[in-house]
Amino acid sequence: MSKIVSEINGLSTETKIVLGLSMGVLAWFGFGNKSGHSASSSGSSDANVACSDITINFKPEENMPEKDMDFFMHMFNRLKKEIVADLQSTYELPGDTAKYVERMIDYTCINGKMTRGLSVVQVQAKLAADAGRKLTNKDRMQSAALGWCIEFLQAFFLVADDIMDDSKTRRGQPCWYLLPDVQKVAINDSFILESCVYKILKRYFGAETYYLNLVELFVEVTRQTEMGQLLDLTAVNQMQAAKSIDLSFYTDDRYFRCVTYKTAYYSFYLPVALGLTIAGVTDRAIFDEARVILLKMGQLFQVQDDFLDCYGLPEKIGKIGTDIQDNKCGWLICQAVKPGNANAAQREILKENYAKHDDKCIQRVKDLYKELKIEELFHNYEEATYTELCQMINKVTRVPKDIYMFLLDRIYHREK
Repeated sequence: MSKIVSEINGLSTETKIVLGLSMGVLAWFGFGNKSGHSASSSGSSDANVACSDITINFKPEENMPEKDMDFFMHMFNRLKKEIVADLQSTYELPGDTAKYVERMIDYTCINGKMTRGLSVVQVQAKLAADAGRKLTNKDRMQSAALGWCIEFLQAFFLVADDIMDDSKTRRGQPCWYLLPDVQKVAINDSFILESCVYKILKRYFGAETYYLNLVELFVEVTRQTEMGQLLDLTAVNQMQAAKSIDLSFYTDDRYFRCVTYKTAYYSFYLPVALGLTIAGVTDRAIFDEARVILLKMGQLFQVQDDFLDCYGLPEKIGKIGTDIQDNKCGWLICQAVKPGNANAAQREILKENYAKHDDKCIQRVKDLYKELKIEELFHNYEEATYTELCQMINKVTRVPKDIYMFLLDRIYHREK
C-alpha cells in the first residue's frame, strides 16, 4: 500500500486531479454495480430508475383463442386496457380524457386489414414450425404485441397523412381529424398513437436481451417512413410553388425512392425483421437478403395502391382516391409521361388538367390514362414483378421460403 501511495505522490498535479475525479465518479455511480443498475436474470438491465414507468414484464395468459385473427383482436383489447389504465395511474389524466384516448385508439387502429400486424404473428409461427418448436403462450403474446406495435405505428402515420393530404375518408369512415370534437387535436393524437408503440415494447420486451434491438428498429423505420413522406410532400409543394406542371418531374427514379421509404420499410420489411429478431436470428446476411426482397415487394404494393387510387371502388378500398388532384408523383402519371407514351397533344392535356381540384379535370386525366392503356401497363408490371419476386424467393435457403411467399400471395392481384 505504501508503495502505491508513494507512486501516486510522484504523479504530476494534473494527473492527480484527473485520477481523483475519476475515482469520485466511480464512487458516485457505484463501482462494480454495487449501487447502480444490476443485471437481471434475463441478461437485460433492470427498469430505468429515471423513468416513472417501470413495468418491464407481463403475466402470460393460460387460455387464449387459437385462430390468429381472434387471438390478435383479443390482444388488442388487452393492450388497449393496459394503455388506458396507465393514462390515469402514471400520467394523472382524468377519466373523460382517458375515455377520449380509448375511443381514438378504437377509431384509428382497427377496421383495417391488419395485415402488417398479423404478419409478425405468422412469421414467428413459420419460423418456430421450421425449427420443430411449439410456440408458448408467452411467445404468441409477444408476437401479437409486436404486431400491434406496427398497427399503432400505422395508425400514427395515417392520422397525420390524412391531415396533410386533406383526405376525407379512411377505412370506410370519415377521417379522424374531420370529427367535430377532434379536428386539430388529431395532430397530438397521432403522437399519442406513436407513444403507444414504446409503452407496449417496454411492458412486453423490457426484460428481454433483444429489447434495445426492437426499439432501435422501430426508431429507424419510423425515421425512414418520415423521410419518405417528406420526399412526397416537398415534391408536391415544389410543383405548387412553380404554379405550373413540369412533366419531367414525374420519373420512376423519384417515385420508387419515395415509396421505398414511405411504404416498403414499415409495411413489409419491419414485420419480417421483427419476427426474425424475436426468433433469435442474428445473421446480418439474412436481414440483408430479407430487405432486398421485401422492399421490392413493398414497391409492388404501393404501385397497386396508386392503381387502386384511380381505378378502385371507394366502397371496396375504403377511401376516395385523391392522387390526381393532389399532384402526387404517382406510378400512373410517371408511366403516362415516359418517352413513347403520351404524345405532344396528350402531354398538354396533362399539363392543363393534372393537379386540379375539379371533377372534370380529374375525369379528363382518367380518360387519358385509358387512351394510353395505363391499366394494361399496370397488369404487365404486376405480373413481371410477381415473377421476379418468386425467382428471388426461390433462391432463399437460410429461412423458410413461406415467410416471403405468404406475404407475396396476399397482395398478388389484390383489389383493396
